[in-house]
Amino acid sequence: MSRREDSVKICFLSSARYGEPLDTTNEKKFLALKSLGELFVVGFSKDFRPRRFTEHARFYLLPKLPIPILRYATIFMVGSPLVLWLIFRHHVQVLVAQSPYEGFTAACAKKIAGWLGKRVVLVVESHGDFQESLFLYRRVLLQKTYRFLMRFVASFSLRHADLLRAVSNSTKEQLERQSPGKQIVRFPAWTDIEVFRQVEMNGEKNSSQSILYAGVLSPLKGVHHLLNAFVCLSKEFPQARLLLVGHEENKDYAAELKAQIKRSDLDGRVQFLGVVLQEELAVSMRKACVFALPSALEGLPRVVIEAMATGTPVIGSNVGGIPEIVEDGTTGFLVHPGDETALTERIRWVLKNPEKAREMGARARGFAEKIFSTDIYIGGYRQILEVAQGLSAEEDDHAPSTL
Repeated sequence: MSRREDSVKICFLSSARYGEPLDTTNEKKFLALKSLGELFVVGFSKDFRPRRFTEHARFYLLPKLPIPILRYATIFMVGSPLVLWLIFRHHVQVLVAQSPYEGFTAACAKKIAGWLGKRVVLVVESHGDFQESLFLYRRVLLQKTYRFLMRFVASFSLRHADLLRAVSNSTKEQLERQSPGKQIVRFPAWTDIEVFRQVEMNGEKNSSQSILYAGVLSPLKGVHHLLNAFVCLSKEFPQARLLLVGHEENKDYAAELKAQIKRSDLDGRVQFLGVVLQEELAVSMRKACVFALPSALEGLPRVVIEAMATGTPVIGSNVGGIPEIVEDGTTGFLVHPGDETALTERIRWVLKNPEKAREMGARARGFAEKIFSTDIYIGGYRQILEVAQGLSAEEDDHAPSTL
């Protein structure tokens, strides 16, 4: 990347799905990122139609095919030529891949561009356990073959990466094991924090007995453990409600949860709210007495930061980056994954001690304000670009002279 360029050109490559126009959260995100340079985004549309539009960045969206393996095939087969075209047509200098799997697509484009005389810097990110999380989200056929392919793809991606980005200490440690010696920049994922902070201004936290979960409905997230804990508490706290927000990623799993609710005669007290807007989620978090995330694996879940920003205490699993943001007994509680007894007891404490729980939530809100802001997020990418610029300058210095 030449330092003589007026504006750095960055391509973000991910499996994220975008609509036209952008939703409020993504509009704010790319408006902020635009301060870094000229942006290009390769991702997926929300339906079968490919799309191309400009809103703070140039978006090139692939069709969202119904089967995950087809989406992976699409980004591998179409993504690399598209990124390569962006490198030569628009002189993209930095590639940022959301995970080692999208990183494979970017690494292929980088390698071909290098053969053709174009040098680009590749940044590979990790937002969670990229080795195991897929198998906990859903049942995968031919697991051994799938794991072999995943190892190959991730290894190729990390080997050709110039720089890595982690969202938590746990994801940083995994990257260090997989790619020792490479520089890693750590900062949290984007959160539209103002939506969650401002909801507090609408009034004091009420005394509801709503227990809230937000995330995809899959075994990885441990929703069945939360439901079992709620069943244990339902008679002791007849006013308590369990609210489940999120996409039914695993249809069979969601059906099992609903069947258990019927068997437990809790139809009116457990609600499946589906996917909601950020503003609606913020209100639900603010009204809840506690936010629960009993996951088996996590990176640094932004829903935890969002819940804390509304002044709601969190009960989370002692995994991934959750212990980095939830201080046990101070801003929330930590439990071991699958420990339904501990989960039940912590929820019981919140329901029996509403005043102390509100004090805990206030401390959580103060902590959330310290660990995330738009400035911190943009600052993380500025650091990445500074390192990328230094790497590019080193390559220029070592390039053979044409004189």
